[in-house]
Amino acid sequence: MPEPFDAVTPAAAGGPGCPPATPAATTVGVEEEFVLADRHSGAAVGRSASVVAAARARLGGPYATPELSQAQMETVSAVCRTAAELQAEVVRLRTGAALAAAEHDCLLVPSGVAVLGRAGPPPVLDRDRYHALARRFGPVVHEQGVNACHVHVGVADREEAVPAVDHLRGWMPLLLALTANSPYCAGADTGYASWRSMVWSRWPSAGPPPLLRDADHYERLVGRLLASGAALDPAMVYWHVRPSAHLPTIEVRIADVLPDAEATTAYALLVRALVGHAVDLVRAGEPAPDVPEALLTAACWRAARHGPAGTLPATHTRDCAPTAVGRLVEELWKRIEPHLGRHGDDQCVGDWLSAVQCTGTGAARQRRVAELRGLRAVVDDLAVDVP
Repeated sequence: MPEPFDAVTPAAAGGPGCPPATPAATTVGVEEEFVLADRHSGAAVGRSASVVAAARARLGGPYATPELSQAQMETVSAVCRTAAELQAEVVRLRTGAALAAAEHDCLLVPSGVAVLGRAGPPPVLDRDRYHALARRFGPVVHEQGVNACHVHVGVADREEAVPAVDHLRGWMPLLLALTANSPYCAGADTGYASWRSMVWSRWPSAGPPPLLRDADHYERLVGRLLASGAALDPAMVYWHVRPSAHLPTIEVRIADVLPDAEATTAYALLVRALVGHAVDLVRAGEPAPDVPEALLTAACWRAARHGPAGTLPATHTRDCAPTAVGRLVEELWKRIEPHLGRHGDDQCVGDWLSAVQCTGTGAARQRRVAELRGLRAVVDDLAVDVP
């Protein structure tokens, strides 16, 4: 059994179309959060403790974890180096978690929020940290239960990670637009492509990171957030992209959980290439554009509202001019193509981006199914298949 991504694992050989990993291959790992839905009603149901225990028995302890709500669970991947290895790992985790959910009459649903229902009382998992969050932040905690896809990419150290985050922050609105997968919440159409990101933004420590001058500046800022009471601990610095609190990685946290394993794999490989580009800029001494946090917040709101339709501010540049999302994808591709090619990931990522541009995101998929067959069918359509 592979080790989780906070351990070191050897490189693995790739499959067809995916070259074997080399010593220079950058590591990547994925965390995915899911709704637990009752198999009969399709509504969110608070069976996390039982399902996570069953998933750990199938997958191993480190690979399945509880989340804030009792109607959620999370999977944590091993360290991966090739596209084939990553996709196999995502499929392994999703399948094992779905089988565990089925043991307790649940569906494992990759949607940014629950399409139907809400977690029943008590909504917050019975853990000391979560009760401390509930006491400090009140209703904000009980309104959560949202599901994201977090990608970790290996970097040399914190000193390299912090300035790389400065180069990455301007790309977060586009990544959100491309991964939006939560238009429905508790049986209602929110009018948003990513309602998850709107709910998550209620945390006082969530949002785009500030421009970070260096690792010392980052440490001081985190210390002040904790002292203010806006964050319980360093793990609660809920920026869209951040240096990991405990790993030599950059963690990109902006995306909704994606609807299928292929999309998750392609998105994670795109993030790996984008981090590689940012690290190149750091090593070349290129300054990051000083885009105000207010403009990044506005751009993320627009991405959450409309997904990839229309325009977004080009927040990877200093002028932030409104730009068609398709053009932004072209600009992104120019920057990441060398790193995609180096790892043999260009076709996988290119095919996914083309599919998003042609047929839309997970949010568009949910709306197509709902229009034809209703919201209960959306839950069934998204639910991870059980072999």
